[in-house]
Amino acid sequence: MRTLKADLHVHSCHSLQQGHLRFLKSRDCYSRPEDVYRIAKARGMDLVTITDHDSIGGCLEYLDRNPSSRDFFISEEMSCRLPQGDVEVHLGIYGLDERLHRELQPLRRDVYEVAARLREAGVFFALNHLLHFYRGQLPLDAYLRLLDEVPGLEARNGTMLPAHNALVERIASQRSGVSRFAMVGGSDAHTLRRVGRTWTEATPVDDNAGGDEISAFLTSLRERRARPAGAHGGTASVAGDAYGVIARYCASLLGAGPRDHRALRRTGCLAFSLVTLPAQFLPLVIVASGKRREAQEVQRAACELSSWADRPAGAIQPAET
Repeated sequence: MRTLKADLHVHSCHSLQQGHLRFLKSRDCYSRPEDVYRIAKARGMDLVTITDHDSIGGCLEYLDRNPSSRDFFISEEMSCRLPQGDVEVHLGIYGLDERLHRELQPLRRDVYEVAARLREAGVFFALNHLLHFYRGQLPLDAYLRLLDEVPGLEARNGTMLPAHNALVERIASQRSGVSRFAMVGGSDAHTLRRVGRTWTEATPVDDNAGGDEISAFLTSLRERRARPAGAHGGTASVAGDAYGVIARYCASLLGAGPRDHRALRRTGCLAFSLVTLPAQFLPLVIVASGKRREAQEVQRAACELSSWADRPAGAIQPAET
């Protein structure tokens, strides 16, 4: 069977949460699912999925309009909490259905419960952007015990710094045998400009799934026969997405896009947008500051991991079973 490529981390307009200035009611992304599919295919993806925040709405919208599609499958990026330290963590979940999506929602307060249900269901999942939310809320070795619960790691995220992705790949490579991680990659695109620029590729075995490429690809993920490829991230990639979302938000206020605001609120949000035009350099400043913090956190984590080199198998190198 041929090598298959898929961007395993991409958003659509069904990613509704926006962490900054919530009163503006901006979406996290304004890309239509069919546009995501079209761009992904144009950039060489053999299979397509959408990983919206805590939603499979984008996937269902696409499949509702394209019910005979044989190269699209349902996925999700699920926001969970790590009880120790109350750290937010995101899981990329691949090949789930509506029933499992509903069952998982009440469990999101505890990532261990979500992971246990996914293992029970036999659905592949990966821990996304390992250090994105980690700010020393608990000791690093305690945080990395979470890795004992996941079969895969996102080793290349199209918004994360090369050093961050390299550190994740280093952690993944330190395991071997039955305990080793599957490594996946995705663009984490919130606009169409980066869809399909970072991806996962796998060459399924010929007799897998009777010729069903989606099933064969997902089996390759579970069997750790896949690798991440494509672009890393940085300030420019994240800032580009941020300004793209801002532009689409302003367009929606003017009637070009989803109608998320009633007339009075729309007027107020437009007024706020106009008044703050001179401050539109701030998203770039915020992104650059965030990337500096990411670099510092990655460096600290790398130094601490290096100091563990002589440790017996433990938090990141558990004994094989």
